[in-house]
Amino acid sequence: MIVEPITKKSAIRAIKRNLADAKNPRDYLLFTLGINTALRISDLLNLKVKDMIDTYGDTAKYLYLKIRKTRKNRKIKLNENSRDAIEYYFKKTGITDPNKYLFTSVRSKGLPLTRVRAFQLVRDWCEDVHLEGNYGCHTLRKTWGFFARTEKGISWELIGQKLGHSSPSVTRRYLGIQQEEISKVEDIVNL
Repeated sequence: MIVEPITKKSAIRAIKRNLADAKNPRDYLLFTLGINTALRISDLLNLKVKDMIDTYGDTAKYLYLKIRKTRKNRKIKLNENSRDAIEYYFKKTGITDPNKYLFTSVRSKGLPLTRVRAFQLVRDWCEDVHLEGNYGCHTLRKTWGFFARTEKGISWELIGQKLGHSSPSVTRRYLGIQQEEISKVEDIVNL
């Protein structure tokens, strides 16, 4: 199933508010890191506490990891919203064990969430704010790409580089081009 990006900032704010109000720091962090780092769910679910802390014990500014799909080493800047979510997570959970997974299963204590459960969570978060469409794990990654293109005007080439795509055709599928945008372009190019 092909999933969609979240295309409304109001929906993002509503999901964050719901997760914070539910006092669920794990899910708040998963959502926030997902839409801000554009990591694949397999990489997010493998993150550990030590990945979020620098050598001085402060919240890290960068995330260093080997991407599971490509086996390439990556350095990812943790932006302000990501760092705030990390600090919120540590404050609310009190977790200090550096080898503990960030996104652990409630049922299987200590083990990371499964991809299936993460898919269900993302779908539920989107349903809770009345989004219609297909949403799942890749929604988080696609949301980053959508806003990078539509709100920040970042070129699709740079977006593809950030996402680690092997070809432009893969990146174009992530961009979430809407019919309304095509209609605007058709009006603009009026020869």
